[in-house]
Formats: sequence, structure tokens, C-alpha cells
Amino acid sequence: MFEFLKKLVKKTPEKKTSEKTPFVKKSISKKPKVIKPKVVKPKVIKPKVIKPKVEKPKVVKPIEKKSGIFSFAEKIKTGLSKTREKLSSQLGDLFHVNKIDENFYEELEMILLSADVGIAASSFLIEKVKFSVKENNISDPKKLKDLLKLEIAKLLEKVEAPLIVKNTYPFVIMMVGVNGTGKTTTIGKLTKLLIDKKHNVLIAAGDTFRAAASEQLDVWGERNKVQVISQTKGDPSAVIFDAVNSAKAKNIDIVIADTAGRLPTQRNLIDEITKIKRVINKCHNQAPQEILLVIDANTGQNAINQLKVFNEALGITGLVMTKLDGTAKGGVVAAIAKELPIPIRFIGVGEGIDDLRVFNAKDYAEAMFE
Repeated sequence: MFEFLKKLVKKTPEKKTSEKTPFVKKSISKKPKVIKPKVVKPKVIKPKVIKPKVEKPKVVKPIEKKSGIFSFAEKIKTGLSKTREKLSSQLGDLFHVNKIDENFYEELEMILLSADVGIAASSFLIEKVKFSVKENNISDPKKLKDLLKLEIAKLLEKVEAPLIVKNTYPFVIMMVGVNGTGKTTTIGKLTKLLIDKKHNVLIAAGDTFRAAASEQLDVWGERNKVQVISQTKGDPSAVIFDAVNSAKAKNIDIVIADTAGRLPTQRNLIDEITKIKRVINKCHNQAPQEILLVIDANTGQNAINQLKVFNEALGITGLVMTKLDGTAKGGVVAAIAKELPIPIRFIGVGEGIDDLRVFNAKDYAEAMFE
């Protein structure tokens, strides 16, 4: 029975569904590929640090100006610029002429006179030049410049004599001159120069007639760190007398004694200054060892007159020519050398404390010409 049923079941057809099941294409939902952009790391190019070549700075040693002749020559050339300019412009024209004759010499003499060389010195120099021209058969005027310079140097050698401080302590320097020559300032500069040479100095303010003179010396004394002996009012001889005795007691090397300015025409004032000299001699029988006359170069030929009067009254031992940097009359030094050859100890060629220089004939002559 069971077998029958099995057969029956097999023969019974399966009902076909009339509705066709639609074919649905299954979409495979793929996840979109997320393409990650490649992060390109920028190459960090480190800049090459080019170290600059550090050149060792060249150590340029400052040119040390030699003391003495070299520094003098350089400074005096600057100081005599006005004199040199005047001479050079005139001599330049003269030396370009083609003939050396009497007219040439006459013009040369006039040029020298214009620089305050003076009649006596100018005539002397012209004769020397004439002799050399004839002796050496010189025909080119241009060669006369060096010849003239040489002859001036020879003439100035007569008054080239530096100050020598003798061992008769205290060494007393008496300063004299007309008002306005720069005497007080010269004392300050001279003090500095002597201190640089390892001397100890004391200043006596003997110009009691001019209050400003004492005040000026006090300033210079502080600047140079030296003692200044002064009195507000009093006899100038007494002030200087005290200073010399003080120097003796303190073993001071040098006393610089200022005196009141004197006009050569005022005989009574000249007599007063001779009294000071006698007083100094009483307290020190070898003093004053030096009597320096200060002359303003601007006075030109009048400097000769001043020198004659002061020399007659006091016996001048040396000169200081000041203010040469402000004048075209530098030739007056040659006039002094010819007419009254008293040693020129120092010259002032500027306003600085170191602008008082020892006179040197050769360098002075060189500085007068281009």
C-alpha cells in the first residue's frame, strides 16, 4: 500500500506557477575604493649656509710720527702755508722766464721783500744767488728755486740754537715781550714742552698789571699740573723773587717768570723790567739764565725794532716767534738772522698745546717753498 502511494505521488505533476518570478539582477554593491591621495611630502631643501669667509682684518699699525725733525717739518710746513703760498705764486711766475738778467734779480728782490725778508737779507741772498749762477754757469731760471732755498737755509743756521737747560738749578727763564704777542700762551706751551723732557716746572705770574694774565696762567698751571705763584696785586719783582726761593726750597728744575707787556717806546716801563732782572739775580746769582723775547711774526719788520730795544735793555738770549701760521710774513726770520742774529729757540705754528716747536733752519727754509 505504501508502495502504491509512493508511485502516485511521483505521478502527480507539480503545479507550475503562472507568474514568472522576475529576474532581479542582484547588484553587487561594492564599496567604492577610496583612493587616498598620495601625500607627497615636500622635500625640505635645507639652504646651504655659506659661511662667509671671515678675513682677519689686517692690523694696520698707525704710523708713528717721529718726534724731532720729521714732526717739525710736517707741522712747520702747515704753519707756514700763507708765507709759502705768497712766495710760490710770485716765484712760480718769475722762474718761468727764459732769461736770467738784472731785471730778473730786481723782481726776485721785490718778491723777497714782500715776504718781509728785509732789505739787508734780500740783498745778501741775491748776491749769493748771483755768485752761484756765475760759478756754476746756470742759465735755467727754474734751477734757482733750490739754490735760493739752500742759501736761506744757510742764513737761518746762524740763529738755529735750541734751548739748553743748564744744571744751575733753578734754571730761571724770564719771559718778556709786547702785549698781544702771545707771551702768556707761550709760557703754557713751553711748560708742557719742558715737562715732556722730564723737567719739573714752576710758574711765576709776574704780570700783576693785567689781572687776566694771572688767571690765564692758573689755567695753564692746572692743565700742566704745575704750581703757579701769583698775587692779585703787588710788586711783580716780589712775586718772582718768592717763586725763585720756593723753587730752591722744593728742588724745582725750572722757573718760568712772566712779566708785564712793555712797549719799546715807553722807556719807564723798560726800566721797570730791568729791575725784575736785578731782583732775580739777587736771589740767584746765576739767574736769569735765559731771557726769552716773544715776538708776533705779524709785526714783520717791526720785530727788528722790538728786538733792538729789548736786547739793549736786558741782553736777550733767545727768541720765540709766534703766530707764524696766521701770517705771510714768515720771511722776517731771515731778516733777524741777517741783522741781529740772536738765537731763535722756538716758533709757534698753531694754537694747540703742542704747537710750540724747536726752531730748525733747514726745515723752515723747506717750508717757505713748494
